[in-house]
Amino acid sequence: MDEYPCGSDDLFLELDGTQASSPKLPASTKWHRAHGRPTREQSAAGRQLLTPPEEKSLVEYVLRMSGNGYPLQVKHLRQLASVLLSRRAESRGAPDARVTRTLPGKNWPQAFYKRHPELTSRRLKAIDWKRHEQNIYHKIVEWFTIIGPQLQEPTVLKENVYNMDETGIMLSALGSLKVLVGRDDLRNYRGAGVKRTMITAVECICADGQALSPLIIWPGVTQVSSWTSHATPGWRFACSENGYMDSRINLEWIQQVFDPLTRAKANGKPRVLISDGFGTHESLEVMTHCFEQNIILCRLPSHTSHKLQPCDVGVFGPLKTAYREQVEQQFRRGAGAVGKEHFTRMYSNARDKALSARNIHAGWSKAGLFPFYPDRVLRSMTQPVAPASYIAPPVPDADPSCQNAPLRTPTSARSLETFQKQMEACTEFSRGPHEVHLEKAIKALSKAFADGALLREEIEGLLEQNDEKRSRKSLKRTVVGRGKIMSYEDIVAVREQRAEREGAKKGKQSAKVRRRAVKAAGREAKSPLSTEFQAAEAEIRTMGLEKRCAVLRF
Repeated sequence: MDEYPCGSDDLFLELDGTQASSPKLPASTKWHRAHGRPTREQSAAGRQLLTPPEEKSLVEYVLRMSGNGYPLQVKHLRQLASVLLSRRAESRGAPDARVTRTLPGKNWPQAFYKRHPELTSRRLKAIDWKRHEQNIYHKIVEWFTIIGPQLQEPTVLKENVYNMDETGIMLSALGSLKVLVGRDDLRNYRGAGVKRTMITAVECICADGQALSPLIIWPGVTQVSSWTSHATPGWRFACSENGYMDSRINLEWIQQVFDPLTRAKANGKPRVLISDGFGTHESLEVMTHCFEQNIILCRLPSHTSHKLQPCDVGVFGPLKTAYREQVEQQFRRGAGAVGKEHFTRMYSNARDKALSARNIHAGWSKAGLFPFYPDRVLRSMTQPVAPASYIAPPVPDADPSCQNAPLRTPTSARSLETFQKQMEACTEFSRGPHEVHLEKAIKALSKAFADGALLREEIEGLLEQNDEKRSRKSLKRTVVGRGKIMSYEDIVAVREQRAEREGAKKGKQSAKVRRRAVKAAGREAKSPLSTEFQAAEAEIRTMGLEKRCAVLRF
């Protein structure tokens, strides 16, 4: 005789509709499963703050936001969980004691993404949205299709391919360090200079591992001799008012630095110069000179230099790190400040350390150019795909055996629980495959309600943001004062006074227009010509000649 009433494996179905995964389960475990004893996972789910459908909906919401390029902070998970709990309490019509007593704790987000292996925490840095992988992937693919045939030309040699770029270096900015201090020393800071002068350095590296002499651009109108007291043979120096490169400096760099230093090495063969799409690199004079000297200019696509430019991906990072170490040594040795007269010595030492052949080769390799391997760049990027549309789960129909029961259409997670209990109470609805289908329907509907709660919260935030923008755009942009410090109340008062003056001015103009209209009407009434004209018009009307009246008016 069979030990189990039905003698079928259907009794050992889990709540998710799958059969018991392991055939080596003890007989007692199978018996308990068949008679309604929950598994450990199901018991743990009953003790969780959110129901499994709500957690699944929250996971999908997090993944969707991450796919859109706006990943959520870990601390915001508590807020979203509170939204789901509050929506559940509102659907019950009264405050839920469990909700008010048990809100997400500070460690709940970590436990949440540990329960769901498809989620993980990661520290991200901010980047311009235009540089996001979703917006530059197709640009990078097109770049490799263009530059590939150019680099594979037999006349283009590796030692004649160059990349130039400028970088800004803060004169004396220091970063945070991990240091050793005394146990009783409670200070979490250190003394440092606060001079925020930015100096531009123009570097050019070759695919064979060499680097050309740099160009230093000082912020100023004139150059001072003390700034270049350190011996730097071969270096070039320029100055501009804002310290950045312009079209004139770029042309002089091409004519006086790049062309003379690479002409003999090229020996009449074409030279390839890769740079970013900055406007100062594309002047007519520069392109004319490059055409005459057989220099092929290659411009990177916009907002892709952090992926495709060898200087950015392989050289500038170690260069700035080495320069900051030089600044650290300067302050550690007792210097009270770092000025422009110290820059050339410290930058020269940092440059000797960072612009090594190994770093230069690594930059070209990481940019996918030498060796030519586009997948080196593309494999680290996610190809953008069209967002999938959300398909609502189907709502199951009511069971015919429960037609006489007072069932109501479920509109919330709480009403779904009541609906499930009423369905289970039906006499014809015994345990078996039907219960599995009911569990599926309840899970789908619970998840749909949780999705709706999260979307409702997002829509409310968007509406609030749009209302703020509408009120901000409705205000006319005017000058409210020239004082250095003004309170908000002062600004509102000045704005109201300006509105009153403009309203009074418009009122005066309208009154003046009305007075002119009245005077013009009085003059027409007193005019004998107008009186005769009116009498003639009345006589014509009496004759029934309305069309001639229009002619007389003309």
